[in-house]
Amino acid sequence: MTSIVLAGGRSSRFGYSKTFETLGGKSLIQWVIDRLTPLSEEILIVTARRGDFAYSPSPMIKRVVDIYPGKGPLGGIYSGLATSSCSRAIVVACDMPFLSIALLGYMAQVSPAFDVVVPRIERMLEPLCAIYSKNCLVPIQRLLERNELRIRELLAAVRVKYVEEDDIDQFDSEHLSFLNINTKADLDGARRLVFLRGLADGE
Repeated sequence: MTSIVLAGGRSSRFGYSKTFETLGGKSLIQWVIDRLTPLSEEILIVTARRGDFAYSPSPMIKRVVDIYPGKGPLGGIYSGLATSSCSRAIVVACDMPFLSIALLGYMAQVSPAFDVVVPRIERMLEPLCAIYSKNCLVPIQRLLERNELRIRELLAAVRVKYVEEDDIDQFDSEHLSFLNINTKADLDGARRLVFLRGLADGE
């Protein structure tokens, strides 16, 4: 399976690019890459433009520039899927350091019968910690060309498996997979978590 890391955001709430910020001695994006590597044949980092990122070079990591610039996460998903060598891809944001390998593995297991597999907690969806198939390319392109950028509109047009809270809890009872580093306060909290639980080396 391919993994797609969306790294084209503006970091507006953070105040500057967070891709070089460190957590437990490594960059945020390296945390994401390390979690995805056991599940991936390739890792595509989708960006709005060419630039530098703090991660360890690897033959399995490729950079992809947005095909539809300025179209947000939906445009990034399209760019990654269009470039992917696999029929399905894990899609995550670049600032989710505590992704559960077990949860993503379960989602990959159930994905062949669906176009999208997405976690849902109560009514809250986690579309940037989900699995998408290449069957989504045509409906995404139609949405992008209409400048309709809400991922929910895509979900209404394809076959979706919602992973409900009971299933999520079996693999990630604290829902740390969905923790985003959007602000400096979020980063400080993540650093405390790493320090208190010794998470730098894995689970």
